[in-house]
Amino acid sequence: MIKTQTAEGGTQKAIGLLPTVYCLLLILGGCLALQAGPVQAADINPVRYVAPNGLTVLVLEQHALPIVQVHALVKTGSVQDPPGKAGLANLVANLLDEGTATRSATQLAEQIEFVGGQMAVKSGDDFTTASVKVLKKDQDLGLELLADILLRPSFPEKELRRVRSQILGEMQSEQDDPGTIAAKAFNQLVFDGHPYRWPVNGTEATLATVTRKDVQQFYSHEYLPNQTILAVVGDITADQAKALVAKHFGAWKRGVSPPRVMTPPAPLAKPVVKLIQKELSQATIMLGHLGVSRNNPDYYAITVMNYILGAGGFSSRLMNSIRDNQGLAYGVGSMFDPNLMPGSFMVSLQTRNETANQAIAGVLAELNGIRDAPVTDEELADAKAYLMGSFPLRLDTTGKLAEVLSQVEFYGLGMDYFTSYPSWIETVSKEDVLRVAKQYLNPTNYALVVVANQTKAQVKPTANATVAK
Repeated sequence: MIKTQTAEGGTQKAIGLLPTVYCLLLILGGCLALQAGPVQAADINPVRYVAPNGLTVLVLEQHALPIVQVHALVKTGSVQDPPGKAGLANLVANLLDEGTATRSATQLAEQIEFVGGQMAVKSGDDFTTASVKVLKKDQDLGLELLADILLRPSFPEKELRRVRSQILGEMQSEQDDPGTIAAKAFNQLVFDGHPYRWPVNGTEATLATVTRKDVQQFYSHEYLPNQTILAVVGDITADQAKALVAKHFGAWKRGVSPPRVMTPPAPLAKPVVKLIQKELSQATIMLGHLGVSRNNPDYYAITVMNYILGAGGFSSRLMNSIRDNQGLAYGVGSMFDPNLMPGSFMVSLQTRNETANQAIAGVLAELNGIRDAPVTDEELADAKAYLMGSFPLRLDTTGKLAEVLSQVEFYGLGMDYFTSYPSWIETVSKEDVLRVAKQYLNPTNYALVVVANQTKAQVKPTANATVAK
């Protein structure tokens, strides 16, 4: 399982229209895909090479449909924001397609739309991605446009002001969303003193300080070919892809890779609670702590354990206890958010203000329960069956394949990931589940955020907890 980056507070931009012919092709393609079934892991054997300028390129031929997807992953994100400039990396990413040295933002949009293609930019904690999807006949234009926004962004002052104003407007609207409020507060507690504590889009105060000079300096230091992974997937040969990459990305000059010296976030030493007052009928609750990095060797055992605990929907223990048996919430779930450095583990739910304490106690009981005794044979078998059975569905489009390929390279998982994933899941035992539950779940030292009508909720922190202001 690869983390799909849509980080809290991050931004995703996409431009492009789908003319009638292209829509029909996609519909037909969907039918063909259903007939053929998801791509087989054994067929995922990309050609990998490093260009003279240090650009890492992965090419995967998929000739079922005349579509080409190109996905660039740049190894920079909000974790590289300078002190006091949270949101800078996200702003840079958002400005990539807002004008280049050769095209205006309007021209970029018109050219990709004219051929029925799509272009998107995403930003996150550890990396930024830019991608383009076109028909085979337009593959040259697709790589040309992608190279243009990555190599020659102009960062017009007018567009900077407009995009920043748009992001600030989004921040204002987030103030009415209890889930976003809780998530931001939760990250502040779990990642205290670490860059992961900030939303990807920054804050109103930090974003206001960002200048065009900041944007230009960040781009020049971070956007380098030797810091970029380029995945090319679709109806294109490796030789064709190599020629097009050389044509459009060959002029991108290698630079000195910026230093990446950073201390991992520290685990909590005691419970920390933040109670946020909102006149709401429902309490939004988030409880958790530091999690794991994506390359943690226990990742697959943790994945199985967490499916049983709370990621398995209606078959999970949290759902069975909190929803079905106690009737406290419509839904409840748990997740590990694995980053390049340890991310978070979180349980989230909404319940009536008056039942907030009961719900919190129920969550802690399930965390303790999965640490105290082995899971059942049935729970283990169901978790494995789902995780192995759903794996091919994560690879059933050129877009998904390109994204996963780039992340496999980024996290250093090895290209045998596609064939090995099922066996890694299959070999997880009940003893493994119990071991990782004891090691990576901490029902004693946790962060707890409750956004609620506090007068009605009357949340009772434990005696040794710190109540954050």
